[in-house]
Amino acid sequence: QVQLVESGGGLVQPGGSLRLSCAASGSIFNEYTIAWYRQAPGKQRELVAAITSGGTTNYADSVKGRFTISRDNAKNTVYLQMNGLKPEDTAVYYCNKDRIIKWSWGQGTQVTVSS
Repeated sequence: QVQLVESGGGLVQPGGSLRLSCAASGSIFNEYTIAWYRQAPGKQRELVAAITSGGTTNYADSVKGRFTISRDNAKNTVYLQMNGLKPEDTAVYYCNKDRIIKWSWGQGTQVTVSS
């Protein structure tokens, strides 16, 4: 079983930037498409961005052009660079494989965009 640890969240003003990290135990992590998800209060968890093992990326329309997902397979880590943050980006951010059956969720990292 892969363990996931998300970090890098915080409080930022609108227009600001944050870089999230998702560190995983086990090299099997590198075999999968990994996605960042987010869940805002009272809303369902949604996919934000995904990256294949080969580096192909995909983004939700709401973050396209502002967020960049990347991975370092040597470090078993996936990153999410978030620029131009908006209040509607406020949520807990999680990472996991982009499959119906997922690994156990990590604790997530809180991102709050507010002035």
